[in-house]
Amino acid sequence: MSHHNQKTIEAIFAHPLSSNIDFKDAMHALTAIGVEVEEKAANKVALSKDGRSAVIHRPHQHTLPKDEVATIRSFLVDCGISPEKAA
Repeated sequence: MSHHNQKTIEAIFAHPLSSNIDFKDAMHALTAIGVEVEEKAANKVALSKDGRSAVIHRPHQHTLPKDEVATIRSFLVDCGISPEKAA
């Protein structure tokens, strides 16, 4: 995984929640750790890995809102992924 993707994963797990994570950077980082990203209707994006899934809304701006970052974080935790394991 590239250094840039690792920094994005670390930002997703950062406390307090980050509100300046670029949507495209997050999707590239998730793909790099094996998460399937699928565009759905109505500006929704489905994330899936190991039989688990989550749906987030594609933001109108370039950055992910905090509630979507929290959803991605919970999804990754459910999949057993942490910043250390993603490296």
